[in-house]
Amino acid sequence: MQESIEMKINPHETIFALDIGTNSVVGIVGKKEGEDFVIIDFEVMEHPTRAMYDGQIQDIDKVAIVAKTVKERLEKRVGYSLKEVAIAAAGRALKTCSVSVNREMDSTKEIDQSTIKSLEIEAIQKAQEMLDSELDQNHVRYYCVGYTVINYYLNENIMISLKGHKGNTIKVNVLATFLPYEVVDSLYTVMNKIGLEVIHLTLEPIAAIHVAIPPKFRLLNLALVDIGAGTSDIALTKDGVIISYAMAPVAGDEITEAIVKEFLLDFDTAEKLKIELNSKEHHEFEDIVGISYTMSTEDIIKRITYAIENLAQEIAERILKYNDKAPSAVFCIGGGSQIPMLTECLAKKLEIKPERVVVRGTEIIDNIKNEFKEIQGPEFITPIGIASISIKERENNLVEILLNGEKVKLLKTKKLVVSDALIRTGFKANKLISKRGKTLEIIINGHKKVVSGKLGKPAMIYVNGRESSLDVEIHNGDIIKVQKATDGMNATLRLSECIQSFGNAELIKECYVNGSIKPMDYLLNNGDEMDFVEIDFNKAVTSKEEEVSFEEKNMEVFVNEEKINLSAKVDGPIFVDIFDHIDFDRTRAKGQLIMTLNGNSTNFTEKLKQGDKIEIYWA
Repeated sequence: MQESIEMKINPHETIFALDIGTNSVVGIVGKKEGEDFVIIDFEVMEHPTRAMYDGQIQDIDKVAIVAKTVKERLEKRVGYSLKEVAIAAAGRALKTCSVSVNREMDSTKEIDQSTIKSLEIEAIQKAQEMLDSELDQNHVRYYCVGYTVINYYLNENIMISLKGHKGNTIKVNVLATFLPYEVVDSLYTVMNKIGLEVIHLTLEPIAAIHVAIPPKFRLLNLALVDIGAGTSDIALTKDGVIISYAMAPVAGDEITEAIVKEFLLDFDTAEKLKIELNSKEHHEFEDIVGISYTMSTEDIIKRITYAIENLAQEIAERILKYNDKAPSAVFCIGGGSQIPMLTECLAKKLEIKPERVVVRGTEIIDNIKNEFKEIQGPEFITPIGIASISIKERENNLVEILLNGEKVKLLKTKKLVVSDALIRTGFKANKLISKRGKTLEIIINGHKKVVSGKLGKPAMIYVNGRESSLDVEIHNGDIIKVQKATDGMNATLRLSECIQSFGNAELIKECYVNGSIKPMDYLLNNGDEMDFVEIDFNKAVTSKEEEVSFEEKNMEVFVNEEKINLSAKVDGPIFVDIFDHIDFDRTRAKGQLIMTLNGNSTNFTEKLKQGDKIEIYWA
């Protein structure tokens, strides 16, 4: 760490990355200089207490204090405020999903970057839907923290890049990675507490492999194992691509805890002793009851060999599970990788030569300028990877909005609109459209008559206090309020109102309802049968336009080329009425909802007429 920064720094050219680890927080400020990533400054601070377990934040306030201290120390030395940050999540409870998406193209047009990006995002969304459907019963919400393109295809041929090419079809294979929302949310909460806006989020093994195993080495079947304090994150490569990510929920803390138990030490003393095993031959320490020890590293290792072997076994099992066999070589990084005998044990468990399991430091990273000797060890590969990968993707890939008081995070894959936020939260489409109140059907002198219910009030949508609609664009920090639609009142009709509606009530001598005489304030019920005695019915119904609808005809429309019969109400049926007659699930989005009326885009409240042709489908 430097006391001051001599080079002239443009804040807009730099990136600030934080690696929130189980034992410590590492902050790095760097910038891109040609093809090189230049480390301007760094800061490391250990957690004074165990505020994290297995890579997961347990005490948000305590972690925030450490992260804030790292941030402020760097700000003091670089000379400007750090307002944006790149972070990564550990692979705890990691889920992966491999998907393929293809698309037909106009073969006369060049493929641009926006088309490629939208294809990748479509694959991510498909992976999200697949994962949501698999895990729906557990009610655990997962968030996409990163993805890796395995292969591009042009006309079914593998391509390194699609940009600038022309073809009939394009395709992408994507390996998407997901973590539970609570893991991601806790990281964001800490960042919010210390005044930092997250501009890039990735997964720790993605960040590590980005710098530790560049594409030129990925033809080989390699395993990268980032052994931290709480978790061991794994990435596997073969045939030029990353084939899988995995995680073992064990790491350096298991060795520390073994030392605690073997020598009756507190955790901090045991952690210090574990770290010194890699650099000292003899050690002096005192247990919690005051007994002093002077021991060699070899003797200590003998006492905790079982824990080292168990850690190696767990890591080996994960590698074999996701790789189907032992890899050609294993690169170990992270602070936990320096535990004596660990690489030898891991090689033995994988049944490969010991020299093919190695600990690698920052010297393996290409195109990096790092003049700080203090951050050249294996524990600094991941934080450098977080900074390096994020500087390539400066655009925010996450939008956080407030929807009816609930925080909602959306992956910024395209222009986001209100409907995207509603879909993300599972807001039911039927809450947006009001329903007309129930109709009242009665029988008058043997003829069925219909009284329509009242129209309801449609949903009201507000974005930052302004009345808006479903297709209004939304941005980070927007406040959205949706007042759900209210249904109209059911149709009601009293006997006196029914008689008056004919305009010639004096012609009616007697009126029977269901065979008996009722008072004039009688409220008619659905299915009531009325009989008027000595009434010229034809004259009555034609002498005045009725206030009550007695329409009996049906209307025919065509939905996806299938004939549907709709009741022709007074005001006519509207588009949303067709969902009462077709089998179509609107509760789970399966793409973009396409609705057309006679070939033109339409909305839920568009009125229908005889013979209309309707199309509705997910695109």
